[in-house]
Amino acid sequence: MKEIPSEQLLSFVDSHVRLALEEDIRSGDLTTWATVDRNLFGIMKIISREGGVAAGVLCAQRTFQLLNPQVKVKVYVSDGERFQKGDVIMEIEGRVRDLLMAERTALNYLQHLSGVATLTRQFVEAVEGTKARITDTRKTIPLWRDLQKWAVRLGGGVNHRYSLSDAVLIKENHIYAAGGIQKAVKKTREFLNSIGKKVPVIVEVENLDQLKQLEQFWGRITRVMLDNFHDVDLIREAVEFVAGRVDVEVSGGVTLENVRDIALAGVDYISIGRLTHSPKAIDFSALLEK
Repeated sequence: MKEIPSEQLLSFVDSHVRLALEEDIRSGDLTTWATVDRNLFGIMKIISREGGVAAGVLCAQRTFQLLNPQVKVKVYVSDGERFQKGDVIMEIEGRVRDLLMAERTALNYLQHLSGVATLTRQFVEAVEGTKARITDTRKTIPLWRDLQKWAVRLGGGVNHRYSLSDAVLIKENHIYAAGGIQKAVKKTREFLNSIGKKVPVIVEVENLDQLKQLEQFWGRITRVMLDNFHDVDLIREAVEFVAGRVDVEVSGGVTLENVRDIALAGVDYISIGRLTHSPKAIDFSALLEK
């Protein structure tokens, strides 16, 4: 079992869920109110139609409980745990009207976030035995970032920066606007010193020439990001040049088919936008017990 969610996480989830319920229900569920007696009570089970890694269970649970605190929820698969096709994830007991009104919102959380966690776990298992760590990006759904990054952690990955204020990440457009990669790094160090802020400094490079221009900054940058280095031999050459003086990250063009070869080249991090921007949703059903 995973540890009990922190108060901070629970507070965020509750705020998010309330907005999601408001978005979906608005002035009422016309279909349910028309077809279901207000005094009808029942049990609903959420069942998996495929295997995966659970994430968003807490969100789904709170969706039912926030709609009606009298609803009883039994959780059989917790966030971060594996499940198989046919497993009952949770059982919800209460007024059928409430169960039906919360159903879609609860499933939306569960399907998407379990998709994030499951895809992350697949990449993590693919690089098992290497030093490479699988990390996410800022390619997240607006206002879902905390939840998606939580799901990445549940899948065994690690989080990249949460926001623009957490780290410096000098990319292609910053380099162009600054007048070159060395100028971009120098300006960054001067700015951070002027405001007395210590944060990681990551520099994206597109080729070995740019990488070699950074050699004078070892000790003043935290990590280099090899962007779209599709040739594993080129990645290995870059790792050998860096020689452990800073961390090396690979980004772009990473798939389940090539991620292990990239990891074996000796990199420290492999960042994958797909973890959050386009994971396959896991299929669940919510069925009233007959």
